[in-house]
Amino acid sequence: MTAKLIRRLCRHFCTLPSAVKQHFCYGAIQRIEAAIAASESQHLGEIRFAVEARLPLSALLAKKTAKHRALEIFSSLKVWDTEQNNGVLIYLLLADHDFEILADRGIHRHVESQGWEQISRHMEQMFKQGKFEAGVIEGIAKISEHLIQYYPAHGKNQNELPDVPVIL
Repeated sequence: MTAKLIRRLCRHFCTLPSAVKQHFCYGAIQRIEAAIAASESQHLGEIRFAVEARLPLSALLAKKTAKHRALEIFSSLKVWDTEQNNGVLIYLLLADHDFEILADRGIHRHVESQGWEQISRHMEQMFKQGKFEAGVIEGIAKISEHLIQYYPAHGKNQNELPDVPVIL
């Protein structure tokens, strides 16, 4: 085992599942859900937020990164399965101090990597200041700007995916 892997194992074992509640109390989860619902009333896209305190030992030994895990969550939450391929996942892995924004091909075609990186940098600044809830809500707002531009709501807007944040 490398020193880097040992440090990562220690971080994950020392990050308790209760860390999610420290950063996202019940009220914060409700406000994030409300931000997603308000956002989705303005466009045809779907936004999901998932947060995880730590990875299981098997994932750590397999050297799974936050990006690998985000791809699994993107699939399991069916963010890819929207009518217009315009789902977006914000995934936060607390133990690694890492997060990912994954966008389905429809919206990614319009925004491209630079747009997502700009949103990520802004969120990262908020997270470094300990403003986790605000960082997620700002991320939702910035993602919404793109979804409104490319997939504006027309009349009745069907909610294809749940708005409630997922705590893993």
